Amino acid sequence: MNNTNYTTLLNTLKNTSTKLVVVSKYRSVEQIQPLYNLGQRLFGESRVQELQDKQPQLPNDIKWHFIGHLQTNKVKYIAESIDLIHSGDSLKLLNTINKEGEKIDRKIPVLLQFKIAQEDSKYGLTQQDLNDFDPANFPFTLFKGVMGMATYTDDEAQVTKEFTKLHTIFTNLKDTIFTDYSHFSEISMGMSGDYPLAIAAGSTMLRVGSLVFED
Repeated sequence: MNNTNYTTLLNTLKNTSTKLVVVSKYRSVEQIQPLYNLGQRLFGESRVQELQDKQPQLPNDIKWHFIGHLQTNKVKYIAESIDLIHSGDSLKLLNTINKEGEKIDRKIPVLLQFKIAQEDSKYGLTQQDLNDFDPANFPFTLFKGVMGMATYTDDEAQVTKEFTKLHTIFTNLKDTIFTDYSHFSEISMGMSGDYPLAIAAGSTMLRVGSLVFED
């Protein structure tokens, strides 16, 4: 791990309400443990099998976040133990999450992932998807906020515009659909290359990996 980058990142977040999720996908248990020893407890994985392999080998007070595209047939494998699913990127997936939550009598925490980037490869809901959305129809889903990924570009103005768009979506949802949901409070945006812009745009949760692990 890169101690200097990790410490700098923590110092940057010290006077903010923004949390750090260390993206540990493709990283070994031996790479993750030193960060845990420094006090890091939020880690993000993007593959179900990889998460299942690592979880029993690491301390049980780690809060595991699922940050990758989640296939509906894989939800059941993480439904009981996942602390937060960032990638609630379709109504079909949200319905599956709710059904799996009902089976185990657990409200599964999830973020609504919106497509804010111009890249076709990015997944996500559109605002139109939620025209008739009623969270009361998902009694076994705990909606915690929104998530989005900006376009991979050096154009900071474009990235800021996309982050601002996600913040606006969050505000609109909070003022309309989720008015009475106090737990709807998270805006997950910002990664290794654009996290300062995300913080400035109101991110409450960063997903940073390469910056922390690079040699």
